[in-house]
Amino acid sequence: MSCPDVPFYTRHTSIVARDLVGKKLVRTIKKDGSNYRLAGIIVETEAYGHNDDAASHAYMGITRRNSVMFSEVGRAYVYFTYGNHYCVNVSARSKKIEAGAVLIRGIEPVEGIEIMRQFRPVDNIFSLSSGPGKLTQALNINSILNGADMTDLQSELHIESVRKPENIVSTPRIGITKAAEKSWRFIDTSSPFVSRKLQLKIQ
Repeated sequence: MSCPDVPFYTRHTSIVARDLVGKKLVRTIKKDGSNYRLAGIIVETEAYGHNDDAASHAYMGITRRNSVMFSEVGRAYVYFTYGNHYCVNVSARSKKIEAGAVLIRGIEPVEGIEIMRQFRPVDNIFSLSSGPGKLTQALNINSILNGADMTDLQSELHIESVRKPENIVSTPRIGITKAAEKSWRFIDTSSPFVSRKLQLKIQ
């Protein structure tokens, strides 16, 4: 078992976003006096850049909210959005770019599913973590984890190396109006846990 290291995240954000598909997102928690490991295979991501990407939080420069996008790579960028849920990203960019992060949009749950269902009480397994707000609820991810080192196996929130899917496709990102031409969303077409399948473009 290992984590992708700093060089993995020190590449163009879109390349990292593609290569994170098939990795495992892991959340360790304490609940009722016991330790639990909640995890899922990443099946959907989106890349967000810097001043080359008008849809990015980093486009207008550094703020208190987006500072993780400008900090060390491999760190969790967790923010609250639409007034009702959190999103989790991991900072990633090449050395030539000042900021960047990959939004994790969907995971296929593989460990701690019953605990996930306590945090997100749904009967349909395919609705448990098939979206950025769904997966943060299921894994109990909130702003306390902002800045967590996701390259460290001992971190409460980290990413582990697992496998690479055979079929990854790119599509335009979801729910944005700026820089909509960028095909920076990456999905595992074999997984039923992606948030939406649309406008597929095989790479």
